[in-house]
Amino acid sequence: MQETLNLELLPSNTMNKILLTLAISSLLLTSCTQEQQNKIGRGIQNWTGTDGVLEIYAGDKLVRRFLKVDKLSTALGTDDGKPRDYRYGYGYLDENLNMQVDTNEKKVYFEFSNYSTIVFFENPH
Repeated sequence: MQETLNLELLPSNTMNKILLTLAISSLLLTSCTQEQQNKIGRGIQNWTGTDGVLEIYAGDKLVRRFLKVDKLSTALGTDDGKPRDYRYGYGYLDENLNMQVDTNEKKVYFEFSNYSTIVFFENPH
């Protein structure tokens, strides 16, 4: 014999928890498609870190490294507001690739294509 739950006998806080659980479950079941998730991600536009390192590669060779990068932003069109195929940010150009900001290395603006081979990570030092 199957038992049923009589909702009228539940305290109001328990009823609220049940309704909240049902609402969250329905949102999860109707989760976003990958394209919608990408749009949400682009709407946020930033990846924020504390002490990021951005490395740009040409094939398997490291060609540029930027230190102390705190965020990467997606460029948006001026008129249409659509995301462009590049990202940008600010960081210290590590000219000698020694993973340190030396006295002669300055903070610079940089851009890279979405089709670039990059590695972005938090500085382990």
